[in-house]
Amino acid sequence: MRLSVIGCGYLGAVHAAAMASIGHDVIGIDVDAAKVAALSAGRAPFFEPGLTEILESGIQSGRLTFSTDFADVAGAKVHFIGVGTPQVPGGYAADLTYVDKAVDALLPHLSSDDIVAGKSTVPVGTAARLAERISGSGATLVWNPEFLREGWAVKDTIDPDRLVVGVPSGDAGAIASDVLREVYHPAVTQGTPFVITDYATAELVKVSANAFLATKISFINAMAEIAEVTGADVTMLADAIGYDDRIGRKFLGAGIGFGGGCLPKDIRAFSARAEELGRGESVAFLRQVDEINLRRRERAVRLVLDALGGSAHGKKVTVLGAAFKPHSDDVRDSPALDVAVRLHGLGAAVTVTDPEAISNARALHPQLTYVRDRDEALEGADAVVVVTEWDEYRRQLDPAHAAGLVSRRIIIDGRNCLDPGAWRAAGFEYFGMGRP
Repeated sequence: MRLSVIGCGYLGAVHAAAMASIGHDVIGIDVDAAKVAALSAGRAPFFEPGLTEILESGIQSGRLTFSTDFADVAGAKVHFIGVGTPQVPGGYAADLTYVDKAVDALLPHLSSDDIVAGKSTVPVGTAARLAERISGSGATLVWNPEFLREGWAVKDTIDPDRLVVGVPSGDAGAIASDVLREVYHPAVTQGTPFVITDYATAELVKVSANAFLATKISFINAMAEIAEVTGADVTMLADAIGYDDRIGRKFLGAGIGFGGGCLPKDIRAFSARAEELGRGESVAFLRQVDEINLRRRERAVRLVLDALGGSAHGKKVTVLGAAFKPHSDDVRDSPALDVAVRLHGLGAAVTVTDPEAISNARALHPQLTYVRDRDEALEGADAVVVVTEWDEYRRQLDPAHAAGLVSRRIIIDGRNCLDPGAWRAAGFEYFGMGRP
């Protein structure tokens, strides 16, 4: 099938390359000429494991091309919209400017039997509004939310844990759902759940999933706050309650909290939309979820200050990690980078290292010192802060080796991903999040 993907950022580029990898003929459209040129040359504009390989393969096979010209979508049966929906400046609501512009630019090129499939994360009610806009073209709108995990996006696109498609009622919806089954044929034939809903439900599936995940993470971080004043160990607490299959252990890892381009802005946009609908009280707890999350960054900074005797001024602090999570170079709303910036503001000489995110971090916060080599970054440190749980730090960094590099043996485990016993045995003062 011939497909188009409108918007070739993180979501769109991965989706376009993944669809080509399963055999479709895909044209990716973006207004950024430099991005299109890079993608056309097989260069991913961001780090995502496995993306470069399927991008190069798709281009070499001729199944994957990129363009800045919307006219090149001609002949495509399904048009995926994967543009960004950031927060509006100075507010919590989602900015739908890019979604609206994508639809407007696509409209002149739609045929009566085309399908427009929204993948962007949007406030509930957006799909119904857009369906009205494209109704005159004869095309059918469906909403097919993405559930990508950065670091696993290629796998999540090719082999998703579920597929959700919001369709209009009647024959148009039935035909469109059959076409989407064809698009995702490999996953469907393997038994991936294929859930057909109305527009509103499909839109809510994405934001409610993110809201639930954010709530679970902030819950265990709230328990960490209690553990810190009672002497309890939040990691053992999470293990114990995680054995309950109604709760589960996943995402009960206390630390400095979540970040990135999705969870923070999605729960804020959800709160804003609920207010617009007159049901703000229904998700009022999400404001607390957000506040708990941001407090954990402050707590990590406080641990550093306490470990250094109350002041970081003039002390060398090495921050291990800049990306908001491992296997990514994304520094959007990164707790790791936030902690580094706060420590710099308190007078510390902050050195940041990360396997993939240094370029993005430097562009955002050039005032920090960046070192690519981990051991070089550790040299002479008065305190070391683990803020992104890359394997290079949690598994491959030997405490005895680190002890020979630093000036003072102080380590703050912002992700509770280290073995306290091993680090203490190497002579380090170990400080965890919600751990005695």
